[in-house]
Amino acid sequence: MIGTGTGEEQIPPGVPMSMEQHMLDKGAQMMQSLKPIKEMSQHVCTFALYSDDMSRQIETHHYVTRLNEDFLQCAVYDSDDSHGRLIGVEYIVSDKIFENLPPDEQKLWHTHAYEIKSGLWMNPRVPELLMKPELENLTKTYGKFWCTWQTDRGDRLPMGAPALMMSPQAVNLGMVKAELLKKRDDKYNVSSDALKTSRVELPEPEWLNPQADYWKQHGKGFKIDVETTDIKRREGVAFP
Repeated sequence: MIGTGTGEEQIPPGVPMSMEQHMLDKGAQMMQSLKPIKEMSQHVCTFALYSDDMSRQIETHHYVTRLNEDFLQCAVYDSDDSHGRLIGVEYIVSDKIFENLPPDEQKLWHTHAYEIKSGLWMNPRVPELLMKPELENLTKTYGKFWCTWQTDRGDRLPMGAPALMMSPQAVNLGMVKAELLKKRDDKYNVSSDALKTSRVELPEPEWLNPQADYWKQHGKGFKIDVETTDIKRREGVAFP
């Protein structure tokens, strides 16, 4: 089966890359601009929870592009090594943009204040002092994170519908498992508790919209199902 696997590392089915393919990729890389990728300016390591199953908690690596002061987009991987798998995308908006979203849309978003203040959110190998101004701005932002490849359950390929992810919060259901946090801290030689202490003076947002972190307020999550539907046909196009 290709839907699930065993062990921590699930390798997608397929043959290893040939020397010819490596050369083709290197040649294309030299000749093409790859401008969107080069605009990725930050690497953030943090944690996420499945909206419909809080027991499933994962470490995530976000490679961030800033389109402007109010909007960031992130390619999300399951690790930061050369074979890290692209597992989703997160969009991050300022509180100003979030307040203008429709209420039903706001329910799909999460806050970042606790994630940052608690030391869960960190920029690997970047001095904390350098990141303080950025962290202060990010505490007031909201994120929407769709996971498209559930590698934590052993999927060797992206399977099924995207899953909405949420940010850990200061409640029992939202606390990251101790072993998951320790593994991350040991890898980067950091202390989440020390980060938390150093961020005590980061100002709290004056207002966090209660529509965000909907699960925390209402005990309800969101899940996408795939269903068959009639295609909206273009005029003059017929199907069997």
